[in-house]
Amino acid sequence: MSSQPTFVLVHGAFANSFSFAPLQAELGLLGHRSVAVDLPGHGFGATFTRAYQAPQDPEGLATAPGAIKGVTLADNAAHLIGVLERAKRNGPVILVSHSRGGATATAAANARPDLIDRIVYVSAWCPVALDVGDYYAEPEMAEVDAASLALAAAGNPAELGLLRVNFRTADQAALTAFRAAFLADGTDEEFLAFLNTFQPDENLDVGTSADRAQAATWGTIPKTYVRLADDASMPLALQDRLIREGDELTPDNPYDVRTLPGSHLKWLVDPAPAARLLGELADLTVPSARPCPVPAAGDSRRPFRGDVRPGGGAATSVDA
Repeated sequence: MSSQPTFVLVHGAFANSFSFAPLQAELGLLGHRSVAVDLPGHGFGATFTRAYQAPQDPEGLATAPGAIKGVTLADNAAHLIGVLERAKRNGPVILVSHSRGGATATAAANARPDLIDRIVYVSAWCPVALDVGDYYAEPEMAEVDAASLALAAAGNPAELGLLRVNFRTADQAALTAFRAAFLADGTDEEFLAFLNTFQPDENLDVGTSADRAQAATWGTIPKTYVRLADDASMPLALQDRLIREGDELTPDNPYDVRTLPGSHLKWLVDPAPAARLLGELADLTVPSARPCPVPAAGDSRRPFRGDVRPGGGAATSVDA
């Protein structure tokens, strides 16, 4: 077993492992090992219908079924745990999540802290006091245009059983809103290139109060929060609130807080600073000795296991 940690990278909503390619290149050139995860229904498991191709068929896009229908946060966590179990065989593991991927990372950490030697949130959700959806009504999110995705929404989520957004839209108002939310500090070419890595479908489940960070498990893992100073999708005030709530939950194990300049996606478009920061965290990481949690007597819940179906699925208001 190597003492070199493996970075396990978890994407956000409508994203996939492809968006981590530039960061992985930088990490590799610095001598670090990494694996980017595609959550169920993402990457090559995503649905790209003929209706999404040009010339687009709006009616077909609004009604076509999607593979991600019915995928839950529990499915995402189970799939991620399967990856963590494999990565842990090679040595320490640093789990890095971005945006909505933080909810999945938190659920996995609640269930299997023994698999994670450090957990890193890059402007990512780690709910403590509220469910993810409830934070949108809080003052820290007052300036966020939560309806921007609706400008290019396709279909009825209740009927489709998923969220669908037409990221190939030509609607200038929608494109302007997307750029302001995700990559206001990028060039037009960078913005359009990143937009074309997005997939149209995302699952509906962002968890419940049972999926908030838990002191007895999640709270035992060394943790870092990387603030994105110019993020309009997850404002700095919200990031700081999540840090504060996490520190209040585990005052003896507070966040190690770092800050990178840039928008929600700039750190992935220009990944060298982020790669250097993660490299510093690798030097701080030592293998954990945390045992696998055992459910208490009478607790019908079981720890997630990495029982993964072929094709990436598990056996069992959203930021990118």
